[in-house]
Amino acid sequence: MGSPMKIRASVKEGVTEIKVLMGHEMETGQRKDANGAVIPAWFINEVTAKLDGKTVMQAQWGPSISKNPYLAFKVKGGKAGDKVSVTWVDNKGDTRTDEATVT
Repeated sequence: MGSPMKIRASVKEGVTEIKVLMGHEMETGQRKDANGAVIPAWFINEVTAKLDGKTVMQAQWGPSISKNPYLAFKVKGGKAGDKVSVTWVDNKGDTRTDEATVT
């Protein structure tokens, strides 16, 4: 399980902007450690965002995403007080879900 995500969500003129910082190592599987052994791939491969329980964004990622990925996107609709939840699943089966309130 990764560290808690930092989620910020704000609404302006009927558009909700969601910003997410995820704490994850995102190993590509191509690096080697000090002993020359390959470090196994470990990366987020699925991200889902929901606004008040409705899925508003789904993404499938690969190993080329940087460590501690940052994601920002805008969605029509939403209002102050709505809940935003973001869930990721990595290639080892670990998952994490965090929530924030739209301001």
